[in-house]
Amino acid sequence: MALNTLVLLPGLDGSGRLFADFLSALPPSLRTIIASYPTHRFLSYSELLPCVGDVIPSAEPFVLLAESFSSPLAVMFAARHPANLAGLVVCAGFVTNPIRTWSLSFLARLLSRPLLFRLPPSEFMLERFLIGADAPVALRVDVCQTLRCVGPSVLARRVHAVLDCDVRPDLTRVDVPFLYIQAAEDRLVRAECFEEVQRLKPSTILAPISAPHFVLQRQPHRAAQIIVGFIQHLAFDEGARPGR
Repeated sequence: MALNTLVLLPGLDGSGRLFADFLSALPPSLRTIIASYPTHRFLSYSELLPCVGDVIPSAEPFVLLAESFSSPLAVMFAARHPANLAGLVVCAGFVTNPIRTWSLSFLARLLSRPLLFRLPPSEFMLERFLIGADAPVALRVDVCQTLRCVGPSVLARRVHAVLDCDVRPDLTRVDVPFLYIQAAEDRLVRAECFEEVQRLKPSTILAPISAPHFVLQRQPHRAAQIIVGFIQHLAFDEGARPGR
């Protein structure tokens, strides 16, 4: 059966709205399915697993792509060995707290309060940690509008879920090809996060892209090229197996 389905798990907003430019860069022949999470009810990573299970194809092979916040969720899901999962892609992802210094991690917890998420993100925070100083105005607007659609307490608790996550044991059980897209200019998820993934799963394929944390939004065509190439390689390997 042809491998032409990509299931996408969104970032912190949980809506998938910010995938628009990336989806436009993909070939029409590639079927895409986007999972979404509740906007006004917090669910832990374990509680979000059914959101993934509800959208994956029942029989046809697929590749699972996770953006940042969803990377631990994708690893947890892949560790369950879904029969038709052909590969895993993580973009600017992590398997444990991506903020490695105690002081910065403490500051992140301190700042991750619902009250602060009621305010629009500051230009400094937006540029430095998410989209970069040279980001298009349209992307700035999209990010702010998308975040406003999610309850402040939900956003705050999702940040805490990131800071508390640890799916390293799950990663060791993932048995499908794994592509890690690294945002080379990422100030939020740094290179150490990939090094941890590589230590646990040495076969992980690294694909660095010159971009800030929002790599799929800033470099949609380059990311699409890499991901489509990964899928085509998986499809070739599948078709080349004896008896096919």
